[in-house]
Amino acid sequence: MGGVCWRNLLLLLAALVLVAKLGHFQRWGGFQEKSMSKKNMNSTLKFFIENYNNVSNDTYLFRVDKLLQSHMQLTTGVEYLVSVKISRTKCKRNSTKSRSCAIQSNKNLKKSFTCDFLMYTVPWMNYYQLWNNSCVEV
Repeated sequence: MGGVCWRNLLLLLAALVLVAKLGHFQRWGGFQEKSMSKKNMNSTLKFFIENYNNVSNDTYLFRVDKLLQSHMQLTTGVEYLVSVKISRTKCKRNSTKSRSCAIQSNKNLKKSFTCDFLMYTVPWMNYYQLWNNSCVEV
């Protein structure tokens, strides 16, 4: 009899947690246009551009030129829906100074994209996952 009581109590507790969580998600109502904290923005954009450069076949590295728009949604972490302009730099792929790379000024080598990406992050755990991205040349 004691085992049944504990099982019922655990089921009740699980149901209460689920109801509380669902109520929390409904209050947010999807993506909101909100500015990210500078720390979260920098780490999110850094993760995105590192991922982009790792999968790109371009000889040169790209860097985020401009943040165009950002939306966020709180879930079990934070989801960011972001639009950025990225541009080709003067640094080649094997360069160790990727942070200080200037935007390409050579007319024949200039290249820019507008990229939209969806990223899931748990910033307090330093966890980032790129769920989707698409880039169009401008």
